[in-house]
Amino acid sequence: MTSTSKAGTALTALREDLSGEVFAPDDAGYDEARTVFNAMVDRRPAVIARCESEADVVTAVRFARELDLPVAVRGGGHSVAGMSLNDGGLVIDMRRMHEVTVHPAAKAVRIGGGALMSHLDRACQPYALATTGGRVSTTGVAGFVLGGGSGWLDRDFGLAVDNLLGVDLVTADGRTLTATAEDFPELFWALHGGGGNFGVATSLTLRLHELPEFAMCLLLYPPESGPEALRVFRDVIEAAGPEAGGGMIYMTGPPEPFVPDHLVGTLLAGALVTYAGGEEALRELVGPLRSLPHVAEVLTAIPYADLQCMMDDPPGMRNYWSAEYLTALPDELVDVFCARALSMPVPSGTQHVLFPLGGAITRGPSRFPVPYRDAAWAVHPFGVWEDPADDDRCRRWVKDVRADVRPWSTGAVYLNFTGDEGPERVAAGLGTENLARLGAVKRRYDPDNVFRFNHNIKPG
Repeated sequence: MTSTSKAGTALTALREDLSGEVFAPDDAGYDEARTVFNAMVDRRPAVIARCESEADVVTAVRFARELDLPVAVRGGGHSVAGMSLNDGGLVIDMRRMHEVTVHPAAKAVRIGGGALMSHLDRACQPYALATTGGRVSTTGVAGFVLGGGSGWLDRDFGLAVDNLLGVDLVTADGRTLTATAEDFPELFWALHGGGGNFGVATSLTLRLHELPEFAMCLLLYPPESGPEALRVFRDVIEAAGPEAGGGMIYMTGPPEPFVPDHLVGTLLAGALVTYAGGEEALRELVGPLRSLPHVAEVLTAIPYADLQCMMDDPPGMRNYWSAEYLTALPDELVDVFCARALSMPVPSGTQHVLFPLGGAITRGPSRFPVPYRDAAWAVHPFGVWEDPADDDRCRRWVKDVRADVRPWSTGAVYLNFTGDEGPERVAAGLGTENLARLGAVKRRYDPDNVFRFNHNIKPG
C-alpha cells in the first residue's frame, strides 16, 4: 500500500470513527476551522479533528501516530504564536468539549479541555465562587492553566495552576490517565507550567474560592498625567491587601459612553483597580487615584464574569505580545514605562500594560516550574493592529518595551504572555533548574515529541 493510499484509508476510518467532524483541505468548513484569534497566523493542517469526547481524542491521537503526523491542540485558539495550528499535521480541535461542572460543596469545578473562560466564569457565578482566570473571556482554560495562569484574582487566589487539582490526559501513545498529587505525581508536577507538552488535557479540576462581591474602578487620564497616576497607582496597590489587583494600561480611547467623544481614538492612560470585595471599600481604596484630575471614570460593583468580558479583544486582528517580569517599580522605571507609551501605535487595539503581582502569587508553592512568582510587577506590551503594513512597526514597539525595562527584569517570564521567542525564553519561563526534570517527564510521556506545537520541552 502506498503512503498516499494508507493516508486515504486512515482518513476514511477517522471520519467514520470520530463522533465530531473531520476537516481536510478540500472540505467545506476547513478554512473556518483553521482560523484562529491572531490574523497573522495562516497555517494549513493536513487534518482537523473536531473532537466531542475523550474517546474522540484517543482516536485522533492514534490516527496521527499511524501516519507519523505532528499534533497541535486547539482550545481557545488564543496562542499569539499560533501554536493551536500547524502545517501538514493534525489539529485536535477541542472546542466542542466545553462542559463545566461545579461542585459547590467541595469548592471545586471540572472543566472540559475546550472550555473558554466565559464557560468557567458563568458556571461558577451563581454559586458566588470563582478561581483565577485570564483577563479576557475568550481565552481557553486548559492552555491558560497549564501554562501558569495569571489574572485579575491571582494576588488573592494564587496563579491558576496553584489551584489545579487534577488533569485528565491523553498521552502520545493514546493512553488515558488522570494526574493528581497522588497519582502520576511527577507528571502532575510538570503540568504546573509545562503546558501541552505531555498530552491532550481533556478535562481539568480546579479549586474554587468564595467571591460574594466584586467591584472595579477604571480611571482615564491624559497621557501626560500617566507618570503621576502610575506612581499613585503603585502606592495604592502596594499598600492594599491581595484582594486589590488591576493594572496601569495605556490604550486608545474606546468608543464607550463614559469616554468623551473628542478623546475617542486618542492615547489615554488608564488605571484599572479590580477588587474582590464591595464597592464602598473599593471607593475608599482608590481615593488617591480619584483625586487626580482625570477625563473619565467608572466605579461600580460588577459580577466578576461581566468584568471578564470588558476587555475582550476582537478576533481577526494582528497580534504580537511579550512580557518582562520585574524586581520592583522605582520612579525611574515609572518614567521609562510611560515614555514608551508615547510611541505605541494609536489608534489601535494595542495596550501598554503593567500588572501588580505579589500576594498569593508570591506565597504560592515554590516547588513547581513557575519561576516568575517572586516578581513584584510585570510589563506586558500587547500589540494589536489591523493593517499588515504596520507589522514591522508594531513588533518593533513591543521589542522596544522589553529592551527599556530589561535592567529591572528578574529574567523569568510567564510563557502565556509570549510567542515563539526561542529556547532561552522557554527556559526563562520554566526555570533553568527545572529543565532536566521536565525533559525526563517529556521523555516518559512523549519521547517522539509528537506534541511540539507549544513552548516546547525536548525529551531529555
